[in-house]
Amino acid sequence: MLGTLLLAFLLVPTRQQPTNPRSHISVPPSFQSLSNAAQHARESNQNDEAIELYRRALSLRPEWDEGLWYLGNLLYGESRFASTRDVLRQFVALRPDAGAGWALLGMSEFQVREYPRALDHLRRSMALGMGDRAELKQSVFYTTTVLLTRFEQYDDSIGFLFGMVYSGQCDGPVLDAAGLAGLRIPLLPSEIPVDRRELIELAGKGLCAAQQGQNDQALMSLRAMAEAYPGEPGVHFLLGSFLMNVSSEEGIAEMKREIEISPSHVPARNRLAEQYVKTGEFDRALDLARQARKLAPKNFSVDLTMGEALLGKGDIAEGIQELEDARTLAPDNTRVRWDLVRAYGQAGRAEDARKEKQEIERLSHQDANPAP
Repeated sequence: MLGTLLLAFLLVPTRQQPTNPRSHISVPPSFQSLSNAAQHARESNQNDEAIELYRRALSLRPEWDEGLWYLGNLLYGESRFASTRDVLRQFVALRPDAGAGWALLGMSEFQVREYPRALDHLRRSMALGMGDRAELKQSVFYTTTVLLTRFEQYDDSIGFLFGMVYSGQCDGPVLDAAGLAGLRIPLLPSEIPVDRRELIELAGKGLCAAQQGQNDQALMSLRAMAEAYPGEPGVHFLLGSFLMNVSSEEGIAEMKREIEISPSHVPARNRLAEQYVKTGEFDRALDLARQARKLAPKNFSVDLTMGEALLGKGDIAEGIQELEDARTLAPDNTRVRWDLVRAYGQAGRAEDARKEKQEIERLSHQDANPAP
């Protein structure tokens, strides 16, 4: 008690000892104290306080990349996506090699509907790698998938979807994404009209079951879709694509039905042309491929089918030209490169064939060793 009174006495200025006005000026907290406090608040799940402390620390040291990363994560967790985007743009400017940074930036841009930038940045994150952040990877793959569908890059979208389904993901959001991509409807899952939800769900179930090797379940879902929505664009193409590998005659009939319903449907024409290449009906294949070419002058799949049909007819030089055009549009596709290896061999161009084999080996190695 006596000590407390003495301390209080000592802290009260006396008339004989006038106060120094400067002693009342508070000393601003240092960067170190603010960063420590921000870390403590974040680890204690005091998110609002942590956000404020990180902002104050960053005002003293704007180039603090760790602070920008944690601030961006906190803001994203609070659904403050525009603020997350702004913070992460600063972060990747300092750390352009951080795949996780580009991933979170792309995710925040998706949430504020900056879709072209989001897709570009999500792709960059996958190229750089995101370490062992499994949940982030799943979110990036899903968001990339739905954006590819929205931008009408359906084949790429389905490729991503098959990877997700193969890893065991086949829940509601993935089903919606699969249905939209399979039916080639350029919408986000959140934009699906109520009256088309059943259609898209049946398509998604069919695609996912097919990828998981559940052929009976896939066929049941796809047939139910075609029976319920016989005049809907894309329905017969999706069913026909599956049937081509099960019953080619039925598959061909479904593709022809799709062309009747959707006269400008390029993939249906091209898939039918591919089937005719397999059966050696090269003139029929070329006729369909040329129809598809008029509808889509720069289409990798059409160029590829055209090249294979021409090679089948013995038009080696013209076939090579078509395949080289396909390679220009899709340089990472190994199927067109194998076609070129065979075509160059037929044309006596051994050195060109050797170069194609080298590229195939490089691409195969790249696929087997994805970025971490």
